[in-house]
Amino acid sequence: MSRETLKERLIFLKRIAVKEADLLSFTANRLFEGVDRVTPERVKEWTQDNLIAEQLDAFVARFGRLQDTLGDKLLPQLLEFLGEPKGAAIDNLDKAERFGWIESSENWLLSRQLRNQMIHEYIEDPEVLADALHQGKAQVSMLTQASQKLVDEVSKRAEDC
Repeated sequence: MSRETLKERLIFLKRIAVKEADLLSFTANRLFEGVDRVTPERVKEWTQDNLIAEQLDAFVARFGRLQDTLGDKLLPQLLEFLGEPKGAAIDNLDKAERFGWIESSENWLLSRQLRNQMIHEYIEDPEVLADALHQGKAQVSMLTQASQKLVDEVSKRAEDC
C-alpha cells in the first residue's frame, strides 16, 4: 500500500474511532446512569424491557466495534505508516503499550474476553453477563482513552488530518 493510501486510510479510521468512542461513551452513560453494580437481577430486568434491552445491545455492539476498530484496523495501519513491522495482534498491542498508546496489552486482551462474554453469554447466563457488563463498564474509559491517544498520534504523524 502506498504511503498516500495509508495516510488516507488512517485519516478515515481516525474519524471512525472518534465517532465510535463518542457513541460508546454516550451509550454507557445512558445504560449505567445511577448504576453502581450490575447484578444478575438488573440484567434480567434490562433484558425484559425492550427500550433498555436496545441500550444493552448498543453498549455491547459499540464496545466490541471500538475495540475492533482500534486494535484490528487503526493500530496496524498506524504501525505500518510509521514503518514498524506489523505482527500478530498481541505483538501490535505490546508495541502500542511501549509507545504509550494503550495502558496495557494484558488489559486490552482481558477486555476482548469481556466483549466475547457479553456477546456469547447474552441470552444464556445473566450472572456471567452481569459480571462482564460490570467489568465492561469499567473498561469504557480505557478504550476511549486509547482511542484518543491513537487519534492524537495519527493527527501528529499524518499531515492534514
